[in-house]
Amino acid sequence: MVEGAPPHFVPEPPLDTPAGSELPVRHRLHPSSSKAVVAALVAASLLLAGCGGGDDEETPAEAAPSEPTSSETTEAPPEPTYWPLTGLERTGNAPKHPVIVTKVDNTSSSAPQVGLGSADLVVEELVEGGYTRLAAFYYSKVPANIGPVRSMRASDIGIVPEGATVVTSGAAPVTINRIDGAGIPWITEGDAGVYRETSRSAPYNLFARLGEISKRLKVEEEPPAYLPWGTEADLPRGGKASTLTADFGAHSTSWQFQDGGYVNTDSYAAEGDRFPADSVLVLRVKVGDAGYRDPAGYPVPETKFEGKGAALLFHGGRVIRGTWTKDGLTGAIELSTKDGDLAVPAGHVWVELVPAVNGDLTFAK
Repeated sequence: MVEGAPPHFVPEPPLDTPAGSELPVRHRLHPSSSKAVVAALVAASLLLAGCGGGDDEETPAEAAPSEPTSSETTEAPPEPTYWPLTGLERTGNAPKHPVIVTKVDNTSSSAPQVGLGSADLVVEELVEGGYTRLAAFYYSKVPANIGPVRSMRASDIGIVPEGATVVTSGAAPVTINRIDGAGIPWITEGDAGVYRETSRSAPYNLFARLGEISKRLKVEEEPPAYLPWGTEADLPRGGKASTLTADFGAHSTSWQFQDGGYVNTDSYAAEGDRFPADSVLVLRVKVGDAGYRDPAGYPVPETKFEGKGAALLFHGGRVIRGTWTKDGLTGAIELSTKDGDLAVPAGHVWVELVPAVNGDLTFAK
């Protein structure tokens, strides 16, 4: 998920001498003796020249090496570094652990959700029955606990960034085979740091101690930027939009622009632990069949997060329409408008992967 050369000595320059002024003189010759002195000097120089030992040319003295100027020795300031999941500038070293993506239940049975307030970024995806599940991303900050933890889907292959580890309650065998085939490491019940909260009912009582888990996960390279980051000044003007609702079928998520950010008005998170969204990014996606049914008999959908689709970026009480593209399931997310590339202002972003068919998005001024 990372902190000089000794001061350079520059000799003082010689004092400037005003035009027409005299340099300090230790002794002045009397005017009457000046001609005699000049004649004596000339005679001495001729005598010395006659005593020379050959025709060798006089070698000029080597010029002393010039001292580099302060502008040449001043080191350029280091390039700033940024958090990959928020685009915000980072001070200090990067974490030694990878991005940790935790699958979190998003039904009323999950209330209160724990740990969402510490997430860098959240992706909401469709699951069976028209409900949704959250993929909460942690890197710059890791909460002590997170939950309720639920299962993975094949959709996660297109959501989880390269090098990340997933914390999950497990998955159907066909999904586990695909997740393993994609090279995504995961942690589940039975691993250290994953536990059952006895005050809740199963299956909504599985939690994870992310602080503990992160200490045993190691990473060699920093993750790449998850979104194309920029600043608010980079955004096109767009249109006004202070409220929006992403409808997945049986579940919808609503947002309201308040005090410079977006508040999830139907959140299941604990009070004071809600995700602090600076922007909401809605991406319309294709959805297919994962090829099996859940225990209740519902067909399991699979979000096809690749190719391209419509994108709507909500920021600052406005909406900018554009297009998203992604080269394969593991490709980078790119955004654009008809006028060029679109960058997301650095901050905490909630991404809504709304089905292009059987899903809906509404917003108002």
